[in-house]
Amino acid sequence: MIDEVSLCDVDESRVAELAESYDVRAVTDYAELAALGVDAATVSTPSPTHHEIATTLLEDGIDVLVEKPLALDSTEAWDLVSTADEEDRTLAVGHIFRHHPALCELKRRIDRGELGRVKYLATNRFSFRAPRATTGVLYSLAVHDVDVSNYLLNDQPEWLYCSTDSIVREGIDETATVVLEYEDATSVINESWQVPVFGKRRDLVVVGSEKAAYIDYLDDTVLELYDSRIVERDGSLSAREEGKQVFEAPTAEPLRAEIEEFVAASQGQSTLRAPGSVGARAVDLLELAERSADRNETLRVDAVAGSPARGRASQE
Repeated sequence: MIDEVSLCDVDESRVAELAESYDVRAVTDYAELAALGVDAATVSTPSPTHHEIATTLLEDGIDVLVEKPLALDSTEAWDLVSTADEEDRTLAVGHIFRHHPALCELKRRIDRGELGRVKYLATNRFSFRAPRATTGVLYSLAVHDVDVSNYLLNDQPEWLYCSTDSIVREGIDETATVVLEYEDATSVINESWQVPVFGKRRDLVVVGSEKAAYIDYLDDTVLELYDSRIVERDGSLSAREEGKQVFEAPTAEPLRAEIEEFVAASQGQSTLRAPGSVGARAVDLLELAERSADRNETLRVDAVAGSPARGRASQE
């Protein structure tokens, strides 16, 4: 339950106008929030500011939901996790696709074994736009899909390869391909702001030993399952396709669900699907992806729960 809302924005005229529209309090300095009695806050600011703002709020005794990515540096990301633990505060990260209705339905079906052994995931996020000035597609887009892969597989990858292009803005990747190798599955992630062919495209394919799944992220509630598998008979292999089923997941607005869960968690009434450690692990992998792209090498992911991942060049 929320008793009172306060707004904070450095643009004084904008925050004053919003505060008047919604009849709430407004400030321009986030350091004033604790004095106002704020218990929980959402940080939706430029990514480079996440660490400083969230640290201040946590140390002031405020629970924090930080928009993804948690930080642009793994050291800062894990520092936020440590600060939240030390201050006994709730730290959540805005990996909003963990609340996407169709993806949640797919997760339930994977967990109960309906797809069999998951072998392959493929994600595409394409659009045509000018690259951002601060962060490229790795931290703006791939952050979602790296986390989705971990979420669906309930695992961390063992190997990572990444290739990027930075042509329009120097140092800002506008196209990236990330390959995550898990123990039993491969996830291929394609991101680009330079593809004018599809309009806005965001989709996911998951292939299992028994069934395959397809989600168009722009259609929040629809999950397609394909009853397709490779079968062996009398020493020969053949593809068996028995059609598809379309399922409608319960309607839910992901952002609302994310915020409601955070509020409940800050009041001790719920657990988080995306606590700070989830956000920090995603930053680990993005940092490793940058390293892979710079070296043009496949790197091993040595993920240790509760600490940053480390990468080394593949010896294969």
